[in-house]
Amino acid sequence: MLLGSGPIVIGQAAEFDYSGTQACKVLREEGYEIVLVNSNPATIMTDPEFADATYVEPLLPGPVAQVIEKERPDALLPTLGGGTALNLARILHEDGTLERHGVELIGADYDAIARAEDRDLFRETMHGAGLRVPRSAIATTLAEAEAARDDIGLPVIVRPAFTLGGWGGGVATTPAQFREVVSRGLAASPIGQVLLDESVLGWGEFELEVMRDRNDNVVIVCSIENLDPMGVHTGDSVCVAPQQTLSDRQYQRLRDQAIAAIRAVGVETGGSNVQFAVNPATDEIVVIEMNPRVSRSSALASKATGFPIAKIAARLAVGYALEEIDNDITRRTPASFEPAIDYTVVKWPRFAFEKFPGIDPELTTHMKSVGEAMAIGRTFQQAFAKALRSRELDAPARLEGLGLDELLDRASTAGPDRFDIVLEALRRGADREDLHARTSIDPWFLRELAELAADPEAPFAGTRTYKAVDTCAAEFEAQTPYFYSSWERSGASEVRRGENPSVVILGAGPNRIGQGIEFDYCCVHAAMEVRASGREAVMVNCNPETVSTDYDTSDRLYFEPLTLEDVLGVLEVERPEGVIVTFGGQTPLKLAAALAEAGAPLLGTSVESIDLAEDRGRFSGLLAQLGLQAPPYATAHGIDEALARAPEVGFPLLVRPSYVLGGRAMEIVYDLDGLADYLFRHAAANGDGKAIFLDRFLENAIEVDVDALCDGERAYVGGVMQHVEEAGIHSGDSACVLPPHSLGEEMLAALHEQTRAIALGLGVVGLLNVQYAVHGDRLYVIEANPRASRTVPFVSKATGVPLAKLACRIMLGAKIDELDLPPESRPLGHVSVKEAVLPFDRFAGTDPLMGPEMRSTGEVMGVAPDFPAAFAKAQAAAGAQLPATGTVFITVTDTDKPAASTVAAQFHDLGFRVVATSGTAQAISRMGVPVTTLNKLGEGSPHVVDWIENGDVDMVINTPVGTGARVDGYEIRSAAVARGIPCITTLSGGIAAARAIAAARHGDPEVLSLQEIHARVDGVGAPA
Repeated sequence: MLLGSGPIVIGQAAEFDYSGTQACKVLREEGYEIVLVNSNPATIMTDPEFADATYVEPLLPGPVAQVIEKERPDALLPTLGGGTALNLARILHEDGTLERHGVELIGADYDAIARAEDRDLFRETMHGAGLRVPRSAIATTLAEAEAARDDIGLPVIVRPAFTLGGWGGGVATTPAQFREVVSRGLAASPIGQVLLDESVLGWGEFELEVMRDRNDNVVIVCSIENLDPMGVHTGDSVCVAPQQTLSDRQYQRLRDQAIAAIRAVGVETGGSNVQFAVNPATDEIVVIEMNPRVSRSSALASKATGFPIAKIAARLAVGYALEEIDNDITRRTPASFEPAIDYTVVKWPRFAFEKFPGIDPELTTHMKSVGEAMAIGRTFQQAFAKALRSRELDAPARLEGLGLDELLDRASTAGPDRFDIVLEALRRGADREDLHARTSIDPWFLRELAELAADPEAPFAGTRTYKAVDTCAAEFEAQTPYFYSSWERSGASEVRRGENPSVVILGAGPNRIGQGIEFDYCCVHAAMEVRASGREAVMVNCNPETVSTDYDTSDRLYFEPLTLEDVLGVLEVERPEGVIVTFGGQTPLKLAAALAEAGAPLLGTSVESIDLAEDRGRFSGLLAQLGLQAPPYATAHGIDEALARAPEVGFPLLVRPSYVLGGRAMEIVYDLDGLADYLFRHAAANGDGKAIFLDRFLENAIEVDVDALCDGERAYVGGVMQHVEEAGIHSGDSACVLPPHSLGEEMLAALHEQTRAIALGLGVVGLLNVQYAVHGDRLYVIEANPRASRTVPFVSKATGVPLAKLACRIMLGAKIDELDLPPESRPLGHVSVKEAVLPFDRFAGTDPLMGPEMRSTGEVMGVAPDFPAAFAKAQAAAGAQLPATGTVFITVTDTDKPAASTVAAQFHDLGFRVVATSGTAQAISRMGVPVTTLNKLGEGSPHVVDWIENGDVDMVINTPVGTGARVDGYEIRSAAVARGIPCITTLSGGIAAARAIAAARHGDPEVLSLQEIHARVDGVGAPA
């Protein structure tokens, strides 16, 4: 049995889909039957073809124990699913589940996990091995922490035990800050334990990826150096491989200590990541921490070197030794040969602070990035500059108007634009010694960056050639290489094309909010289908976390930025039969027109059709021609025109700039004052004559997503999803259910009919997603996207119809009639719910309120015989497990008060105590439902936030309206998130939660694998 890592969250992302997929592949090759448990539908690893039994279930002890009882696996491999899988394995060991069912823990045993993850045991283990760790103390209470602080001193680094991405930790420099960070860390740790470390801020930070087998052979796979000094979480730091600034003597000391650490912890069959701090003034080395599993850095190291850490770790876990495992790249050397690289790799984190206004963007030990890009070059400067242009930023760093002194001051604090600031300061003549004193960035890096700032084009002088990644610095020829561009005085590219025609697939670039792993899923499916057709699949992407950048996903992989210049460079070498731009989200789609102009043979939906869908004026004309309705709208250029045209459209309005990804800067406004406030706040984004879109917002409408296939002549509806929340919540943040749970047959027929009409009207060849609003008995078209959507993986797993593969087949020339598709409206016999996972707990100070701008980082899926049970599973998988009993607090806006009594009555009938603020309480009590009135914040203690913080509330239902500052609502929602209490911000969500709690009282629903579910569907599943 393999455990996945669950939803994509900050600190635990797509790298574990990559690791888990590799493990599934290799263990099935070895003849093992694979049982996989993971709650994330957007991943490749949860495709039914990668395991014998795939359970999309919450990664919690109860559901996983049910799967173990049903499947009776011989062994559990938890080291490929991040901290989530490791923590779950620990709990299943401690509660006796593994012993009761005779399941062996492999990869890392319980004692090794405890020695690495329990801060006290880790410290003792390192001391026993003769390794220095920071002076530290363990605390399980605030009082213990304060007693230890006097010995350690300030500043102090707080590290909670068994958490992800530094969650709950931080740096404390004052007594007040110390109390705050320790309290947060104790709450975040699942065992209520924090480690208090002496400060090593400003030291150099290094990581070594280490593997060990049962014969005690150890190899160092890769060294990684952070450009940011200690104090910035390694997931948030720009980093380089191999390390650049250590002397050979220093590096050999790190190697020796990493080997000693993995032996002391006791990881015998797998990979580990060991992190060090090195004092640049004294050469002193301290061990910071060790992960007894594959990690975020393991994925980076694998892609940087070509050494597949997860594949090898899986083989080691089932008993192989390193010398018994062949190197896939050379096919001549064993895995006991340490990789050697003759190039440089730079990783750059991707942030999303623009999604959370008002939060502090300073980078600390608490990870905040949502993705990363990687670049390879022959030199550090080449790789660094390529990584810069791989970031896919929504807007460049704002440095205009800043003087040199201001730049230097800003560089002193680590932030998402720190290296943009450093480059600009160096460009203006900043003294490197002064910059080093302010930032502690190593002088070697500052010298390299100064040269790059002085002449940004210097690294790219010469001829672009493509070099192979071969794991051995060209000592042996690579058999399955992947490539990166380099600039040389002369020299031929090392690309060797096969005899078959190729198809180039453009990936999605770094993960970010609005464009995540679901697009990588579609790109991987495209590669699989292209290869199945007898063509050669060529992937272009720069994301080291993903399955698409695994060297065996495609025939050739180009690790390149997704810019027009870089993509055209690949096309010049490949001369492909076709290029697929509609599977990687907006990143490749925005290149489509320029690629077409350059003569690239784009496959599938034409650029003209894409423009027809995206140009609101032209699309509205098409809808009118088809006899379909859309909400009233207007387009304005400038603030004055927007204010003048708004009354024509009518309030409330959904307002957005003309450029949006994931609903960026979209808001709902209720009057002219609200519109003026919006336009003022977004004046910079809406300047220079950019279009501002004004759409009538349909309140209390039901939003619906439809995914479909079209071959230009016939359309096929793959899935209809009804949103749980009312329209107004971004589709990426809303829970949705398939099949729809409250739409009638007539409305479903209209959805099918209109989707087919839009697909044919646009001339779609491939995938189409259409978003609708059902308002009363009318159906309105919101928008159509003739490309892969984020719901494609969910629909494919819910229905058993692999939409992305089939769309690729259509793009290669197949017709829908040739695909042997099941009937569109066949009964499924089960209900699937997709729920979004939101990162509000990572961003203190932001309002955890959902709206038209997307904020979720990932998603989960719940599958059950009915909607309430599926919804409950999805909530549990998303980390918002619904309470079985207790107290529910309800406070709603005036327009929701008439309906609040319905929700209150449902919870009262379930035995919950209902509490509310005065206005809501009056509305509830008038309908005869017992309710206790609580004070608002301004009415004095004890008020509602006191109740939440004291643990006297088990669920919050709070429905705000509009976007202005509402002190009570903000404080209530923030307090609920901080306490880990489910906080629901729509009445429809509250009703769904009540139904789910009622369903849960009938016992846990049966756990079924996707393979069983698909086999039960009438029509027996999907085409091959």
